[in-house]
Amino acid sequence: MKKVKRQFPDRDLDRIIEMAWEDRTPFEAIAYQFELQEADVKILMKKELKPGSYKLWRKRVENCQTKHLRKRSDAIKRFRCSEQRAISNNKKSKQKQ
Repeated sequence: MKKVKRQFPDRDLDRIIEMAWEDRTPFEAIAYQFELQEADVKILMKKELKPGSYKLWRKRVENCQTKHLRKRSDAIKRFRCSEQRAISNNKKSKQKQ
Protein backbone atom coordinates (compact mmCIF):
# COMPACT_ATOMS: atom_id res chain seq x y z
CA MET A 1 0.00 0.00 0.00
CA LYS A 2 1.25 3.48 -0.87
CA LYS A 3 1.58 6.07 1.84
CA VAL A 4 0.36 9.64 1.84
CA LYS A 5 3.56 11.67 2.02
CA ARG A 6 2.18 14.45 4.21
CA GLN A 7 1.31 14.36 7.87
CA PHE A 8 -1.77 16.29 8.93
CA PRO A 9 -2.72 17.72 12.31
CA ASP A 10 -5.63 15.83 13.89
CA ARG A 11 -8.03 18.68 13.13
CA ASP A 12 -7.18 18.62 9.41
CA LEU A 13 -7.25 14.84 9.29
CA ASP A 14 -10.72 14.83 10.85
CA ARG A 15 -11.90 17.42 8.30
CA ILE A 16 -10.51 15.44 5.36
CA ILE A 17 -12.31 12.31 6.55
CA GLU A 18 -15.51 14.30 7.09
CA MET A 19 -15.30 15.79 3.60
CA ALA A 20 -14.62 12.38 2.08
CA TRP A 21 -17.78 10.99 3.72
CA GLU A 22 -19.95 13.93 2.61
CA ASP A 23 -21.82 13.09 -0.59
CA ARG A 24 -21.90 16.67 -1.88
CA THR A 25 -18.19 17.34 -1.37
CA PRO A 26 -16.24 16.32 -4.48
CA PHE A 27 -12.66 15.10 -4.40
CA GLU A 28 -11.69 18.32 -6.18
CA ALA A 29 -12.70 20.30 -3.08
CA ILE A 30 -10.43 18.15 -0.93
CA ALA A 31 -7.62 18.66 -3.46
CA TYR A 32 -8.20 22.42 -3.38
CA GLN A 33 -8.15 22.68 0.41
CA PHE A 34 -5.60 20.03 1.35
CA GLU A 35 -3.66 19.31 -1.87
CA LEU A 36 -4.68 15.63 -1.80
CA GLN A 37 -5.73 13.92 -5.01
CA GLU A 38 -8.46 11.27 -5.08
CA ALA A 39 -5.94 8.42 -4.90
CA ASP A 40 -4.31 10.03 -1.85
CA VAL A 41 -7.69 10.40 -0.14
CA LYS A 42 -8.39 6.71 -0.76
CA ILE A 43 -5.03 5.76 0.76
CA LEU A 44 -5.62 8.01 3.75
CA MET A 45 -9.13 6.64 4.29
CA LYS A 46 -7.87 3.05 4.10
CA LYS A 47 -5.25 3.85 6.72
CA GLU A 48 -7.55 5.75 9.09
CA LEU A 49 -10.80 3.76 8.90
CA LYS A 50 -11.63 0.28 10.12
CA PRO A 51 -11.63 -2.24 7.24
CA GLY A 52 -15.43 -2.55 7.23
CA SER A 53 -15.91 1.20 7.30
CA TYR A 54 -13.45 1.64 4.45
CA LYS A 55 -15.33 -0.92 2.33
CA LEU A 56 -18.63 0.86 3.01
CA TRP A 57 -17.08 4.21 2.12
CA ARG A 58 -15.58 2.88 -1.13
CA LYS A 59 -18.92 1.36 -2.15
CA ARG A 60 -20.63 4.66 -1.37
CA VAL A 61 -18.09 6.70 -3.34
CA GLU A 62 -18.31 4.41 -6.37
CA ASN A 63 -22.08 4.92 -6.54
CA CYS A 64 -22.08 8.64 -5.70
CA GLN A 65 -22.39 10.93 -8.72
CA THR A 66 -21.62 14.06 -6.70
CA LYS A 67 -18.11 13.03 -5.55
CA HIS A 68 -16.62 13.89 -8.97
CA LEU A 69 -17.24 17.26 -10.61
CA ARG A 70 -17.22 15.75 -14.11
CA LYS A 71 -20.06 13.34 -13.17
CA ARG A 72 -22.02 15.97 -11.28
CA SER A 73 -25.22 17.62 -12.41
CA ASP A 74 -24.86 21.19 -13.61
CA ALA A 75 -27.67 22.09 -11.20
CA ILE A 76 -25.26 21.78 -8.25
CA LYS A 77 -23.39 25.06 -8.10
CA ARG A 78 -21.38 24.69 -4.87
CA PHE A 79 -19.18 22.03 -3.35
CA ARG A 80 -19.79 22.66 0.29
CA CYS A 81 -22.68 22.48 2.68
CA SER A 82 -24.30 25.81 3.51
CA GLU A 83 -23.45 25.13 7.19
CA GLN A 84 -19.81 24.18 6.51
CA ARG A 85 -18.56 27.67 7.30
CA ALA A 86 -19.93 27.35 10.83
CA ILE A 87 -18.52 23.87 11.49
CA SER A 88 -15.13 24.02 9.80
CA ASN A 89 -11.96 25.55 11.15
CA ASN A 90 -10.30 25.34 7.75
CA LYS A 91 -9.46 28.84 6.51
CA LYS A 92 -9.85 28.03 2.83
CA SER A 93 -13.36 26.70 3.38
CA LYS A 94 -14.30 30.08 4.87
CA GLN A 95 -13.39 31.93 1.70
CA LYS A 96 -16.33 33.00 -0.41
CA GLN A 97 -16.86 30.61 -3.26
